[in-house]
Amino acid sequence: MDKQARIFVAGHRGMVGSALVRKLQQNGYTRLILRTKEELDLRDQQAVKQFFEETKPEYVFLAAARVGGIHANNTYRAEFLYDNLMIEANVIHQSYVHGVKKLLFLGSSCIYPKHAPQPLKESYLLTGPLEPTNEPYAIAKIAGIKLCENYRQQYSCNFISAMPANLYGPNDNYYLEDSHVLPALLRKMHEAKMHGLPRVEVWGSGTPLREFLHVDDLAAACLHLMQHYNGSAFVNVGSGEEISIRDLAYLIKEITGYTGELAFDASMPDGTPRKLMDSTVMHQLGWLPVITLREGIVQVYRETFVS
Repeated sequence: MDKQARIFVAGHRGMVGSALVRKLQQNGYTRLILRTKEELDLRDQQAVKQFFEETKPEYVFLAAARVGGIHANNTYRAEFLYDNLMIEANVIHQSYVHGVKKLLFLGSSCIYPKHAPQPLKESYLLTGPLEPTNEPYAIAKIAGIKLCENYRQQYSCNFISAMPANLYGPNDNYYLEDSHVLPALLRKMHEAKMHGLPRVEVWGSGTPLREFLHVDDLAAACLHLMQHYNGSAFVNVGSGEEISIRDLAYLIKEITGYTGELAFDASMPDGTPRKLMDSTVMHQLGWLPVITLREGIVQVYRETFVS
């Protein structure tokens, strides 16, 4: 990408989008096209069409999505499916219509079957049933991958896809109603520490294994893909390390300085039992993560709750 190229970052106020903006600006890209949800509803086909006609982006990072944790995914199932299908269909189609040079679609590791072999290879997509609690979101993300693949096949569009591991970092969502596990635990333990509460409840048994990636590492990977990858297959982007929810909870307990008890509620859903991605392809392309989990959590805790 030329430093003067017009680059549309869809979802620039979200955790991933804001990280992409920081990374692009750090690398000298100055002509970023940014719109808030209030300025541009990406679910609105006509509005997206008009936006592309007016701004003529040359490159697109599609990071806009409706996201949330297990509770939100399982509660707002229709909205998660509809909103994400509309966003990606509108942006990908208008990118084709208006001759965008390259588009990067960001998916999620939840696209893989619930009981797929571990670590998760890209070839395991559509080989088994999905995790029921986030099936609508996963189906929408799979549709985004297939849109990119088939616009490439039919129209020769240079549309690529990346599937990140569980993300955390600046501008994460800390609302307990719809946040993911890591930010939810950070908020719960910080507030329990501030109010002197004797115990914090943790959803589930604590046994599921998860892989976490700092969003700034993902942003570096996305820029690397836009500069160096033009393949048709989607690419996993992960840290290569996993941790149980129980160990994560105790790590956050230590980092926040909370001294009370942790109570694991096994009556609440665990989600997928294990989710470790095989990021061999990404690593062979020359990208490796640089932020450790402990370092990243310390950083985001200080920036969000302490400073």
